[in-house]
Amino acid sequence: MPLFCFHNLDNETDGAELRAATRSAHLEWAAGLGDRLRMAGPLLSEDGAMIGSLFLVEAEDLASAQALASEDPYAKAGVFARVDVRETKWLIGEGKRA
Repeated sequence: MPLFCFHNLDNETDGAELRAATRSAHLEWAAGLGDRLRMAGPLLSEDGAMIGSLFLVEAEDLASAQALASEDPYAKAGVFARVDVRETKWLIGEGKRA
């Protein structure tokens, strides 16, 4: 199954507040992805603040991956200013392989 990267950047107006208010729902949603989820974590600023999210997930195709990204409670709450969904291939490095 193809692998997709979700590269999401928070909005600078109220993204941090929305992220904090929605974090438990987001984590529950991510855990519910099961084996489709290959990697996930926050993107950090130079001072360690969360400023976005990065996911590697398996999906049938780009449209399915985009639909999945739109289900993220952070996306629904307006945390993100930008969501970029791209197909990728795992080539080098250790990780949770299929």
